[in-house]
Amino acid sequence: MPDNRTEKATPRKRTKAREHGQVLRSRDIVSALTLVGVVFALAGHPEFGLARWQEYFRNTLLSATAERWEGGIPLLSATASVAVMWAGPVLAIAFVTAVAGTLIQGAPTFAVEALSPNPERLNPANNVRQLFSLAGVSRALRSLLPTSVIVYLGLRLILLDAMRIAYAARLSTRACLALMGDLCFGIAWRTAAVFVAWSALDYFLQWRTYENSLRMTKQEVRDESKESEGNPEVRMRIRRLRRDLMHRSLRKSMQKATAVVTNPTHFAVALEYRPETMAAPVVVAKGQNRLAEKIKELARWNEVPIVENPPLAQALYKATDVGQMIPPKLYAAVAEILAFIFRAQMRMRAAEAAR
Repeated sequence: MPDNRTEKATPRKRTKAREHGQVLRSRDIVSALTLVGVVFALAGHPEFGLARWQEYFRNTLLSATAERWEGGIPLLSATASVAVMWAGPVLAIAFVTAVAGTLIQGAPTFAVEALSPNPERLNPANNVRQLFSLAGVSRALRSLLPTSVIVYLGLRLILLDAMRIAYAARLSTRACLALMGDLCFGIAWRTAAVFVAWSALDYFLQWRTYENSLRMTKQEVRDESKESEGNPEVRMRIRRLRRDLMHRSLRKSMQKATAVVTNPTHFAVALEYRPETMAAPVVVAKGQNRLAEKIKELARWNEVPIVENPPLAQALYKATDVGQMIPPKLYAAVAEILAFIFRAQMRMRAAEAAR
């Protein structure tokens, strides 16, 4: 059966995956970065704690040769103190690096469903089957690859320094320790570099597997769209009801309009002005493009005068909202139009009365 999961995961799909504990995490990246931090922290201060250890061994030997031995408790206390003072900073660096390596992969996720008890996870038979399954064998073989590279680099480094190692017995104690430290650091930083490169490759492979596991079919995307945004038919009906409601409100507003100022095609602003009750004209409707055409159509139906004045129409459209009075700076221009309309209406009434 062909795989029809060709669509990328939607944000909602990714959120659900995180809620179920399905997140992209690489333990190898955390381990590699921790190893890098510890190696270079120790390499930056190779004498770190050396004076304390020298003093510790000196005091230990002196207490062993003293006439009166104080017992093992002071010795254990001194050993623990020196070990904590030496290993404490190293462990702190390892902890900080591990936390940073976890955070760069994304914010922590607490999936309640993933933490819920599952008897299948505690079944030893299932764990043994997973260990000897194809996926388990594949993981074991993959782990052998960086190990092989590290062994090769370590042997190569030892062979290159074989002459110095052979003559190490003739060196002083300090020089011999320096040689051993140099060899250990060389192997350590090469090991860290291999782990970093391998963890980056492993993270890329896990990312591809993770993205493929989240892919969706086109039908799933459509179903999710219906669930999140509603049925398209329902949305169309809601838009139609809103449009009808707006048109009914517009019809009522246009019945009160005194004049309509147009662009003439792009903008239309309907004004109402009753000198006996209003201090200034009020915008009762405004629109652009299709809505402007609708306003002009209703104005003709209600016999509201339409005046073409592009600058004034644009200024009214941008400066006012429906239900607001016009700004004072437009009083003069609007008053001129209204005065012209009122005079024309008075002449028409006088002509009708003369008949």
